[in-house]
Amino acid sequence: MTIEQLNADYGIADQLKFVEGKGGFPLIEIDGPKAKASISVYGGQVLSFQPIDEPEDLMFVSENAYYQEGKAIKGGAPVCWPWFGPDPEGLGRPSHGFVRNRLWNVLGTQTTAEGEVKVTLGLTETAETREIWPQGFEVAMEISVGDSLSVELITRNTGARAFSITQALHTYFNVGDIDGVKVLGLEDIEYVDKTDDGAKKTQKGAVTISSEVDRIYTKVPNELVIEDAALGRKIFISSTGSKTAVVWNPWVDISAKMADLEEGDYKRFVCVETANAAEDVVEVPASSEYRLVANYKIER
Repeated sequence: MTIEQLNADYGIADQLKFVEGKGGFPLIEIDGPKAKASISVYGGQVLSFQPIDEPEDLMFVSENAYYQEGKAIKGGAPVCWPWFGPDPEGLGRPSHGFVRNRLWNVLGTQTTAEGEVKVTLGLTETAETREIWPQGFEVAMEISVGDSLSVELITRNTGARAFSITQALHTYFNVGDIDGVKVLGLEDIEYVDKTDDGAKKTQKGAVTISSEVDRIYTKVPNELVIEDAALGRKIFISSTGSKTAVVWNPWVDISAKMADLEEGDYKRFVCVETANAAEDVVEVPASSEYRLVANYKIER
């Protein structure tokens, strides 16, 4: 579908328009009464969210991010689905599943009486996806842009038998300086330390970052807070449908090996991911659905 046709079918005067983004991918630009946002139709991925009274974006996107078929965009809120991390069956399929590097379908746009702008994107099974993952499915992203940003990842099982998934909203949060960042709400929570051969540990105090961090926290509360001293703000992350949180920062050495990160980018973001991962596996019965929801709100 062309940009012109997308605007004709789904554009909202003075609030939502489609433009050609980097790599030629359709990009949704929202300029609502409460916030601005941008959403890549490729990957079904929010790239930017900025309330009208906020000087800084909620999200980080690398200047070196790829905008190419088959590659994930480094930043914003990539969607990991129907598995998080390496191929769970060891079949050589891509890490984090196959929806973050595909063009999604636009299913609907609307405004609400509360002043929110809503976008729904979706994917459904094809012959190609059945070769990768032999299940009948529909997956949708319902994105609401208002005073806060709400993202719902909806899995629908359209097949005749149950299937299991892991998943994550792999969100990159923009921070002023990683040295002054604390993640609150994970105190005394057990986690799997992927930088230490998967050793199980318990978090002592707030999460701070001064080296590579790659942790899967289990049995987490439904509200976490990122405290960012440099930007003088707190980011509140509220979730439902999730018992897992992933905290990731690649630090110096791994960053230097990633062509889609600039030097020093690791100091400008932290990933705090709303997830079902590790032992938090979701079974979706036939003809039913499962919702993973995250809401992001900035406070000063």
